[in-house]
Amino acid sequence: MASRRLDVVRMGIVGYAQASELQRLLVDRRRAGLIGDTLLSLQHPPTFTVGKRKTMHNLLATPDVLAGLGVEVYESDRGGDITFHGPRQAILYPILALNQMNLGARKYVEGLEDSMINTAALYGVQALGRFKKRTGIWVEDRKLGAIGVKISSGSITSHGLAFNIDPDLEFFTHIVPCGISDKEVTSLRKESYVPIPGEDVVTEQLIESFANVFKLDKHTLDLDDL
Repeated sequence: MASRRLDVVRMGIVGYAQASELQRLLVDRRRAGLIGDTLLSLQHPPTFTVGKRKTMHNLLATPDVLAGLGVEVYESDRGGDITFHGPRQAILYPILALNQMNLGARKYVEGLEDSMINTAALYGVQALGRFKKRTGIWVEDRKLGAIGVKISSGSITSHGLAFNIDPDLEFFTHIVPCGISDKEVTSLRKESYVPIPGEDVVTEQLIESFANVFKLDKHTLDLDDL
C-alpha cells in the first residue's frame, strides 16, 4: 500500500514561463516543508525549450519561421537538449523530495521512464527506456517520451517528462530533437494499433502509472490550495 501522499494539480494549457516560475516557487515551498510531494499535470502551447547546455544550434528554424509557426522559444534550467512541447502532449512536473523517498537521480529518471512505458503498454505499444544510455522512452529507434529534470538543493525535483499522445510531429522537424539527429520522434497514436481515447484519459492513466511506480497515494488538489 502506498505510504506517501501525492497532491496532483491538473492545470490545462499553461505557458512555459508561467509553469517554470510556478515550479521555482513550489520547489522552495517543498524544501521548507510547507507543501508535500506534488505533481503538476498540464500541456504547453507550441514551445521549443533548450536545456541548461544551451544548445541553440539545434534550433533549425529562423525567427521568421518561428513567428509563422506561432512557437515561442525558452532557455530552461532543466537537463537535456532542445525539445518541443505542445497540445496533445502530456506534461508531468513532479515536485518531490527524493531524499525522503530514498531515491537517487538515476532511479528517479528510470521511474519516470517506467511511468511512460507502462502507459504505452496499455495500448499495445512496447516501449523501452535506458535505450543505448539515452533517457526517455523509445519504440525501436523512435522517441515516444522525453525527460528533462532538475534536482535542486535538498534533493527537490522539478521539470519532468513529456509523453507524446498525439502532438503535431511536424514541429519536431524544426529542431534536432534532444540533440539526436539520426532518430525520429513518434506518438502514441502513430504507434498504436488500437483506438486512442482523448488526451485527458491517457493523461490520467499516465498519472496513475506515475503514482504506482513511485508508490504514492494520489489526491486531487487545486493550485490555490498549495
